[in-house]
Amino acid sequence: MSEQVENRVARRRVFYIPGYDPIHPRRYRELYRKESAAQAAISGYEIALKPKPKGGNYGWHVDATIEAADVAADVEVLVWSDIVRDSMSNSIPATYLQLLRTAWVYIASGALWRLMKLRKGPVIAALYPVGMLLGQLGIAVGLGWLAGFAVVALQRGFLPQVPTVLALVAGAAIGVFLAVALLRWFKARDGKFFAYYLMHDYAYGAATRGANPAALEARMAAFGDSIAAALQDNVQEVLVVGHSSGAHLGVSVLADLIRAGRVPDDGPALSFLTLGQVVPMVSFLPEAHRLRADLQYLSARDELTWVDVTAPGDGCAFALCDPVAVSGVAPAGKKWPLVFSAAFTQSLSPARWKELRWRFFRLHFQYLCAFDRPKDYDYFQITAGPRTLAARYAGRPPSKSRIDRAVNKYTSLAA
Repeated sequence: MSEQVENRVARRRVFYIPGYDPIHPRRYRELYRKESAAQAAISGYEIALKPKPKGGNYGWHVDATIEAADVAADVEVLVWSDIVRDSMSNSIPATYLQLLRTAWVYIASGALWRLMKLRKGPVIAALYPVGMLLGQLGIAVGLGWLAGFAVVALQRGFLPQVPTVLALVAGAAIGVFLAVALLRWFKARDGKFFAYYLMHDYAYGAATRGANPAALEARMAAFGDSIAAALQDNVQEVLVVGHSSGAHLGVSVLADLIRAGRVPDDGPALSFLTLGQVVPMVSFLPEAHRLRADLQYLSARDELTWVDVTAPGDGCAFALCDPVAVSGVAPAGKKWPLVFSAAFTQSLSPARWKELRWRFFRLHFQYLCAFDRPKDYDYFQITAGPRTLAARYAGRPPSKSRIDRAVNKYTSLAA
């Protein structure tokens, strides 16, 4: 690792693992294009994108001149959006059943109370879809009941010749119709409310109580094959970026690669960057044996450098929570991750922070965006600059306010 720290990067392979996102990966290319140009203008370097040759994973090519060095990077998105879409294809009644099941898993297991000891923000974010969906149901039922009541009142006041039973049936039918129509209206506009989206997100891990579904395990194995092939390439660094839920996928993918001996001793530097991670939402569940074992294993390995970046301003992430330590599986020889803050309130100007402060979902993606007052975190220098992740943060101390006490009730590991 000491030799890798000194190496400069001329060519890099980057693998981006998104969070729970049903959208086509082109959104990440366009985000990178727009925000890299903005950051380059602010920080005084050059960066440009062009299409990636067809075949393989979706991605793009980056040419940059940073710190007076020319660097070429190939960025690939490791896609699991199809799995996400399949998990979201639920009817309205099924989503409400999912709500009850997910709430039961987190409450009955005690995970919810322990997560609240870490950060209130992501727990509030987890409770938001519950409250929003119940609120939508209450509004729909209430308006439906009022409509039905109005029909019966009209019958009694103006149409006494109409049988009361018929009025009751008509009122009930109209009330149910309006309630269902309103629930469908809410769902159709979930792009503004994010209630169904977030409910499906939290329910995905809770459905198996923290274990990985078979389809996801198969996809993660394919991710590992792509990364292993890159480690045989003529590059100086292979960088894996896990954002949000993609962070814990990356942990398991890289742990599997190292266990299987697929990380060559004389190959490129292997780097792992986790951004806005929500690892405790899964690792605190009873059946997350595999994830906890992978966290413990990866945290003590010499084969990689692992840096974890979050920010207290991101209410959807477990900011400054060491994912290994808080999960209760830190080994005696723990080396990783290096945990520090992107410090949104300092790396964004007051005007920009004011603009973004209440846009919680947008802030969860700020790690992939430009900062108008950048400090030592710059996503584009990490992915397209001339230094490895290890070299960039060599000697960088962890944030003093990080949380590294064991909080998890469940610490059993995979056999």
